[in-house]
Amino acid sequence: MYRLFSWEHSYFSGKARAYLRYKQCRGGLGPGFEDVLATADLIQGLLIPRSGSNTVPQLETPDGHWVQDTCEIIDFVEAAHPDPAISPPAASAPRQRLAGYLIELLADEWMVVPAFWERWFFSEAGHDFNHRSFNEQQWGTVLAPGAPGAARRAAGAAFFEAAFGISDTRDHPRGVYAGLVQLGVTQLTEPAWQASQHRILQLLEAHFGVHDYVLGGRPSLADFALLGPLYAHLYRDAVAGFALRTYFPLVCEWVERTNAEGCLNARSYNQRLYTLGRDGELVGHPATSDGGEWLPDDAIPDTLLPLLGVFFDEMWPVLCSSLEVLRAFIASDSHELGAELPGKTFTATPGFEEHQSGEGALTHEFELGGVRARRMVMPYQVWMLQRVADELRACTASSKGRASIAALLAPLRNGASLLELDTLLVGCRVRKQGGRLFSEARGA
Repeated sequence: MYRLFSWEHSYFSGKARAYLRYKQCRGGLGPGFEDVLATADLIQGLLIPRSGSNTVPQLETPDGHWVQDTCEIIDFVEAAHPDPAISPPAASAPRQRLAGYLIELLADEWMVVPAFWERWFFSEAGHDFNHRSFNEQQWGTVLAPGAPGAARRAAGAAFFEAAFGISDTRDHPRGVYAGLVQLGVTQLTEPAWQASQHRILQLLEAHFGVHDYVLGGRPSLADFALLGPLYAHLYRDAVAGFALRTYFPLVCEWVERTNAEGCLNARSYNQRLYTLGRDGELVGHPATSDGGEWLPDDAIPDTLLPLLGVFFDEMWPVLCSSLEVLRAFIASDSHELGAELPGKTFTATPGFEEHQSGEGALTHEFELGGVRARRMVMPYQVWMLQRVADELRACTASSKGRASIAALLAPLRNGASLLELDTLLVGCRVRKQGGRLFSEARGA
């Protein structure tokens, strides 16, 4: 079997787990998969020696191959088990396919900021609504899996102090708190990040009032990507979960059906509805909207267009600025072409703190909600943009496809500039090797 090494409270584990559940349920995962709790012992004794990385989720394939990073996990499994596909084909549905990859980038690398903020802000002391005890317990399950409940919570509490300095994090941020600052979260920008998240949730609530999944009645890459920020941090965490259930019940229902857990009344892909036929027999039909399929004729739901608008309004200018800064850094005396670059998003990469903090060479000014601040540049986002560029090239390979994509992008502010993505990537392409990133030695 495949083995997914994950945590229930992990942002990206939710994305990978729900995807594998869908493939397995639809008979498209060969031998199936086992979800394994990635305890500290397994991370030190198995994951790091095999993959070179201590981050989750990680996938062990039936032939002993290891894949780390949800994008590559999904790409690997899709190549090995293409049916049922989670992305429409580029030739016949270029708009839907491209939309899925743009939403994946938004969910993975933009929504991560307010999702992380929700978890840790409400774990600080002094807030009337506080879920630190809940998070101590779920982290303790990983740190002391065989211990009694009180000991598990104590392990989580000790870790929060040692790794995050949770008691005085506002004055001396460490760990994820330092990462939030480096990602552009300050007391001035906190309301803007919250407003961004609230805007997205409002748009999703409206969309799921019409369609059960992002592209209609069947899950796609975009659904599994959105589950990253919406499941572990907003649905499960106590304070954020209460707010989500109170104000966005349709989003909660979508979380349950996409996660394929606790979803009997959530119109899941794993459920059928029955009516009685003329002779009293059961007649089944799909429980989800749109006949249980993506919308026909490469249609993008009207309710989805505003979410794409968030990508181009908020994230796209930040990405374009990041490309400029990374291009200058790669060309500078501070970097040798082909050498290693900072890794994944959460905090400044060890060895690059000087560049990714303060006003370092790998920071840039950004604006959100009319507030200006600085944040670090993450080369991983450039790697994800390269994936979008590959898909965009496939989606616009024909004149019909290019015209269709151009028509989709034209009404979106900044949308048309996506067609110049290959040009924007010149001089700052990156190469990914496992969990490490390097500047592209061939330049281009």
